Amino acid sequence: MNLEQLTQQTIEIVRQASSFIQQEAALFSRDKIEYKDLNNLVSYVDKEAEKLLVAGLNALLPEASFITEEGTTGQEPDPSALNWIIDPLDGTTNFIHGIPVYCVSVGLARGKELLLGVIHEPSLNEMFYAWQGGGAWCNGKPMKVSNVESLADSLIATGFPYYKFEKQKRYMYILELLMQKTHGIRRMGAAAVDLAYVAAGRFDGFYEYNLNSWDMAAGVLMIKEAGGTVTDFNGGDNYLFGGDIIAAAGGHKELVEVIRENF
Repeated sequence: MNLEQLTQQTIEIVRQASSFIQQEAALFSRDKIEYKDLNNLVSYVDKEAEKLLVAGLNALLPEASFITEEGTTGQEPDPSALNWIIDPLDGTTNFIHGIPVYCVSVGLARGKELLLGVIHEPSLNEMFYAWQGGGAWCNGKPMKVSNVESLADSLIATGFPYYKFEKQKRYMYILELLMQKTHGIRRMGAAAVDLAYVAAGRFDGFYEYNLNSWDMAAGVLMIKEAGGTVTDFNGGDNYLFGGDIIAAAGGHKELVEVIRENF
């Protein structure tokens, strides 16, 4: 498997889905919103973009299965297999409200081993991508995580839970602590964008819980290839299918300590 060539082919398929999303953004009306469950929004744009991605990627690599947010394939995913891991529109709430922070995210993994990742943020036309052993890139330029070594000098990104609010108090306490220990906290509303920005050195770290594999697969590989560190909240490696993640540059150890001690 030529991962560099496969990544370039994946980029073209992602670009097509992004073009569809941007075309629909100009026409979208909120009366087309659907609710999967509490505060979990979806639209025909998510579903149709996913179908475009699945069709293109299936033709590209027929032996791979799919783990997708919207479940348009009808497959029962096997996390141990070779899988395309797809979020067709990460940041759906932003998209619906006309906030230009959303993206298409596609990763390829064999079990927990990440092979390639592509994230396209259509509003800025930024294509982030990486393949195993090939480094991380944005629009053809190499990416490196920031050289910040301490939490005190870091700008941190996170997301807020929209369900499982029983952990909210602990989560908000961590937010309070990090507000005092860092340059600040940002909440963009699209985890894949946050991870891409860590890989690009724009954010110095990111943490969140209640995420899914499609939120993080592509971005995790980019951060690793860009020289960063990724763990779960306990500092272990159970993040891709475990739901919580800490990704950072030099301040990773400090960030893990704050979260592990208080979550």
